[in-house]
Amino acid sequence: MKVAIFGQYYQNDTRPIIKDIFVFFNKNQVELVIEEKFLKILHEEKIVEKQYQTFSSHLDLDASFDILISIGGDGTILRAVTFVRDSGIPVLGVNAGRLGFLAKVQKENIESFLRVVLEKKYTISQRSLLGIEINPDNQDIDIEFAMNEISVSRKDTTSMITIETYLNEEYLNSYWADGLIISTPTGSTGYSLSCGGPILTPDVKGLVITPIAPHNLTARPLVVPDNLEIRLKVSGREEQYLVSLDSRITYISNNAELKIKKTPFVINMVEIPEETFFKTLRNKLLWGQDKRN
Repeated sequence: MKVAIFGQYYQNDTRPIIKDIFVFFNKNQVELVIEEKFLKILHEEKIVEKQYQTFSSHLDLDASFDILISIGGDGTILRAVTFVRDSGIPVLGVNAGRLGFLAKVQKENIESFLRVVLEKKYTISQRSLLGIEINPDNQDIDIEFAMNEISVSRKDTTSMITIETYLNEEYLNSYWADGLIISTPTGSTGYSLSCGGPILTPDVKGLVITPIAPHNLTARPLVVPDNLEIRLKVSGREEQYLVSLDSRITYISNNAELKIKKTPFVINMVEIPEETFFKTLRNKLLWGQDKRN
């Protein structure tokens, strides 16, 4: 078995988890390939001493890998996806953070979860992504896709911006707001949710359009089919605006146009039988629990 490992180091919180993972895989003679910068930190912190093969870009990952394990939170998984891209390598998140919907494996009983991985007793959840094209050009965008959401928002102003929105070239609305979020089902539990958007289960074939603090209160979150092309034209008082693809940020000029649509490839997320999406919702959002007393 060949496993790629990518992670974030959070001092004492992450150290025991990382050690358990390396001890387990080494004991079971699994071939490990570690992201270059992460391995450097592990050596500096003396968490591991052994030398391993490394990867530093998506070009280093191919079909010979059985799985990529991400150690951290949901943000770490979103960064790990930039390495996986269209390779089809399954991704498993080990949660070393706080609130997380993607990092399914908890630090408690981690060895039993890794045993499931070793014996390949898991299922795959295919997660759609959003691609973006910016006209007149895609300047300053290195990675042109997002697994959670693509959002546009104001940059250096407290004034609202206007986002003209078209679905397959049919005019939908002009949002006067602080910004607009286009979310995948995976991202529906992220930024969109905090702005009042609905939760979609990962298998829903839809996208969520969620305005950020809209001036017109009738502008509500909208779920649309995921086979649409969404075109946005942003205007306002400033010369530039922010566009974010998950945690990556770039700038666009006033009156620039964005074309957003689903990518032709998906990300294969590993699903552990005991950690279902609905169980995660109950645990993370405290559903079914009465905290008033």
